[in-house]
Amino acid sequence: MIRITPSLLAADFWRLGEMVPGVEEAGADGLHLDLMDGCFVPNLTFGPMVVEALRPHTKLTFDAHLMVRSAQDYFPLLAPHCSLVSVHPETDPHLHRTLSALRDRGLEAGVALNPSTPPSVLDYVLELVDSVLIMTVNPGFGGQKFLPAMLPKIREARRKLDATGRRVPIVVDGGIDVSTAPLCVEAGATVLVAGTSVFRHQGGIAAGIRTLREAAGSSVSGLEA
Repeated sequence: MIRITPSLLAADFWRLGEMVPGVEEAGADGLHLDLMDGCFVPNLTFGPMVVEALRPHTKLTFDAHLMVRSAQDYFPLLAPHCSLVSVHPETDPHLHRTLSALRDRGLEAGVALNPSTPPSVLDYVLELVDSVLIMTVNPGFGGQKFLPAMLPKIREARRKLDATGRRVPIVVDGGIDVSTAPLCVEAGATVLVAGTSVFRHQGGIAAGIRTLREAAGSSVSGLEA
């Protein structure tokens, strides 16, 4: 089952209150929230207060991608509202402790890998990893072009995770559309984060999700065949 979680980063921030319920009605499987502090990445988006404000308006699960310094400061603020929180190893040298802290709060613990971050950082924390987010663009901005060099990385991460005996999701984020989604699924991705291709689809959000799901589904059918 391939899940599609639209990225709020590409939404019209002026209309968030109406767009978030619209994403649920359009058939999304969750909502991806990019929290950026302007330090870890050269952009500033929104923080836990916005996440809290949006929570009552949808039943979709929230997964938060923390592109921030001092990620652990955000955990108590996000725990009541999110299901999954993904952190970058570069923000804290004690990744094992950070993932344990997430799990202690009842959150699923995700590790986010920048394009230049190797999957080997997962080797000694695999038992604590509930999700791996592979950035297929350099983080910080939406609308970027997909990096094909990330496909072997997805395959390597899939091998590592499957060797644990657990089916840990691999999330891909960056330049995901009808042409790149099948490539990611074939490589082992199971969750597609899509911003521009969903929120700015000429047919609307529902059409964006539907066409992406169809593209991913055709790839799954090919793998099963």
